[in-house]
Amino acid sequence: MSVELPFAPVDEIIRRNADDLRVSSGAAEALASRIQHEGAQRAVAAAERAKTEGRKTLMLGDFGVESTPPKAGLALPIAPVDRVARLEIDDQYRVSMNARVALASQLEAEADAVATAAAVLADHAGRRTVKRADIERYDELEPHFT
Repeated sequence: MSVELPFAPVDEIIRRNADDLRVSSGAAEALASRIQHEGAQRAVAAAERAKTEGRKTLMLGDFGVESTPPKAGLALPIAPVDRVARLEIDDQYRVSMNARVALASQLEAEADAVATAAAVLADHAGRRTVKRADIERYDELEPHFT
């Protein structure tokens, strides 16, 4: 699976959570890949909900959201998030603009959590750089961070 999310906004998310630590390009790539996978899985689940209601459009409620989150202030651009949503669902489905914004907001919150934990891991290891391994290790240690 190719990575649809641009690395620059993902890098921005890591940096805002990493305080004064540096960020490797591998960390941004790993986080982009991770949240892209998460977004595709959320879209699959949303498509299943829409299918049970006989709809071809994914709506806010399909992503577990009742109101549209604010679009302003999101680092993740909406167009790539739309492509992420369509990665593993049938082409017959559309994704409403409100659902795209909701998914972007959810993915950004997930990215913030992972980036914060990765910064803690890098600091704990005595490093000044957040690396790919810190992002990847989050999956192993996630229960300890929540």
